[in-house]
Amino acid sequence: MTSDSVDAVLDAAPVALAGIPDAGDPLAEALQHLRMDGMFYCRSELTAPWGLELPPMPNCLWFHVVLDGTCVLTTSAGTELRVGAGDIVVLPHGAGHSAGDDPASPTPLVFDLPHDYISRQYAVLHHGDGGAACSIICGVVHLGHPAARQLLTVLPEIMHVDAATGRRQWEWLPSILTLMTAEASTTRPGGETVITRLSDILVVQAIRAWIETSPDAQTGWLQALRDPHIGQAITLVHRDPAHDWTVASLASAVGMSRSNLSARFTELVGVSPKSYITSWRMRTAEDLLRDPSLSLAQIAKATGYQSEAAFSRAFKREVGKAPSQARTTPALMDAALG
Repeated sequence: MTSDSVDAVLDAAPVALAGIPDAGDPLAEALQHLRMDGMFYCRSELTAPWGLELPPMPNCLWFHVVLDGTCVLTTSAGTELRVGAGDIVVLPHGAGHSAGDDPASPTPLVFDLPHDYISRQYAVLHHGDGGAACSIICGVVHLGHPAARQLLTVLPEIMHVDAATGRRQWEWLPSILTLMTAEASTTRPGGETVITRLSDILVVQAIRAWIETSPDAQTGWLQALRDPHIGQAITLVHRDPAHDWTVASLASAVGMSRSNLSARFTELVGVSPKSYITSWRMRTAEDLLRDPSLSLAQIAKATGYQSEAAFSRAFKREVGKAPSQARTTPALMDAALG
C-alpha cells in the first residue's frame, strides 16, 4: 500500500466519525470523550492448535480485530463466540476470557508467552504448532475521561461486530482492515502507531454501533442523556464538577422545578442528583490522581471541595480508600508485564 493510500485511509477516519452531533448534544459529548489511553496492543500471529488466556483487567477494555483466519472466544461466564476475518470484538469491562482455534486447546496466560516488543506498549506474538493460521490485533486500553468510564458501565459483557454487518454499516471498513493487515505483515517505522490508532477508531465505532442499534441503549443513563432536561443537567455537572451544584441550582439551570428534576433524574439515572454529583466528582478525582504533578489540594479544588481534608473524607467514603492509596496503586499493565 502506498503512502498516498495510507494518507487517504487516515484522512477518511475522521469522516467516519462525523456522524456524531455537535457538543450541544449530551450523548455526543459523552462519545467525544472515548479517547483511549493505550496500555498494550499486540499483533498475534497464531497457528493451530493454539490457545490464550487473557486475564481480567479491571477498569480497562479488551478488544480483538481479526485480520485473517478464525477462532473461538470464550468469556469467563461461558459464552462462546466464533469469529472470523473482519470481525471486531470488544469486552468493555475488561473481563477475563480465552481465545483459541478450538475451545479444547490449552490456554497459557498470554503475558507468560514470549513477545517481540516493538515498544513498551506494542508487541508481536508468535504462538501455536504450525497448523491453520489466524492473525489478530488485540489490545487492552484504559479510557481516562470520567464520561468514557461512565459509558463503559452501561455497555454489555461483550460486543461483536461481524464482518458482514461492519461492511453494511461502514463503507470505509474494508480499507481500514486492508491497511491494518498491510501494516501487520511487515515491521515498518511507525507501523505500531498506525495499527493502534486504527484499532482505537474501530473500538469507538463498535461502541457507537451498539448505542445506535441495541434496545438496551434506550434505558438508564443513556436514555437520561437523551432527555432534553436531564441530559442538560448531566452535561452541566460533567463540564464543571467544581461548581457548587445543588438540586435547586441544577433545576433552575435546566428550567425545571426542584421536585420535578429530582424525581425525573432519579427515575432515569437510578440515583438522586446529589448522589450523581458526588459520584461524578469522585470519578473526576480518580482521573486527576493519575497526574503526579497535581497536589491533593489542587484536585480537591477542581472537584468542588473547599479543603483537602473534606475531599479526602468524601473520596474515602465513596471509593473505599484514601486518595493517596489510589494515587500509588501500581499500573495494572506494568504489574502484568513485570
